[in-house]
Formats: sequence, C-alpha cells, structure tokens
Amino acid sequence: MAQKPQYGERRKLISAARRAMRHLPAGLPPALFLTDPKRTPDPLPVAEQLPQGWGIIYRHYGAADRAWQATQLVEIANRRGLDLLIAADPKLAMQVGAAGVHWPFAQLATARKWRTRFKLMTVSAHGGRELRRLDANTFDAALVSAVFPSNSPSASSPLGAHTLRALSGHTPLPLYALGGLNAQTASSISNAAGLAAIEGIVDAFER
Repeated sequence: MAQKPQYGERRKLISAARRAMRHLPAGLPPALFLTDPKRTPDPLPVAEQLPQGWGIIYRHYGAADRAWQATQLVEIANRRGLDLLIAADPKLAMQVGAAGVHWPFAQLATARKWRTRFKLMTVSAHGGRELRRLDANTFDAALVSAVFPSNSPSASSPLGAHTLRALSGHTPLPLYALGGLNAQTASSISNAAGLAAIEGIVDAFER
C-alpha cells in the first residue's frame, strides 16, 4: 500500500525536531504547532497526531468558542504528553490549566507580572533589535519570524537560515524559527533553533 504524501514530510519534521532537541534546554518542546482561527479552524485533529514532547500555541484572537477549544486542547496535551501555551491570554491559560503563555513582543511589561504562574513562557520577536530587549528571567524562549518566505499576511521580509543561526549565537534565549518552516526548510535551522509552524505542521500531520 502506498504511503500518504504527508508521511514523508512527517518523518522529515520529526527528524529535524530530534536534532533541535539536542541543543534546546531540557523541558522545552523541540517543535511548536501554532493555531490560527482562519488557517486552522479545527486544530484538534492535528494536535491528536503530534509526537510526545511537542508543544501547541493556541492563538484564539477572541474566538467565541475559545474556552471550549482550549479545554479540548488541554485534554489532548495532557493525554499525549504535549505542552499547551495560550497566546496573550494568561487568564484563559490558568482557567484551563495550560502549561504556559505565549506573548507578543508588545506585551513585555505585562508578561513579567505572570512569570511565576506558569511552567513556560515564550515571546515573539522580529530580528536582533527585539531579541536584545528580551529578559531571560521572564521568558524561556523566543519565536523569531519570519525566517523563510511565509503565507502569513503579517509576515515581514524573511531573515533566512544564515541570519537565524547567527542570532542564535548572540542571544541568551533559545530560539524557535517561525515563518515558512516546513519539512523542506526545517533541517537548515534545526541545529540552531526549535521548529515553529502553522501550515508546515498541518501539512505533515493532517489525517
């Protein structure tokens, strides 16, 4: 029986995640699946397929069913050994028992107030200038974007793998590469950063 096309992509992503795990601090997922109300309206089937130890960042943008969907994701995360982070919503994260919160760069001051409440806190950053402003005592890791050309309407000009690797050597925070990250691009940065993606993970882990 012929394998489904996504199985090859899945193997490549899992292999890249294993390489990333070798240099990431213990306790950090090697790969993060980011949700999006428009691009991943139902993230539950993908979450059910993720390997143990990976993470999910739930970005609900105020969706009416956010509490229900977050609760479902926590149940999957607990059952499958995943870490769930809620984007920019510490109260929802506490309500459902999520592992932590992912913060936009604009909310650095607010994030500091929540440091002791969660196992993990990550933050978004766009290039070296923003990375230099991050506090390693507040955040466990930073998601840097866009590393490769991305379909996201908010994506900036891609930094490229070389720049991402250079940034990883000049910041106290572990980095995740976001933006255009998929089975074809992951291996070029997995020796310097963790993996973070929307479609790149959906394409590999959809049923």
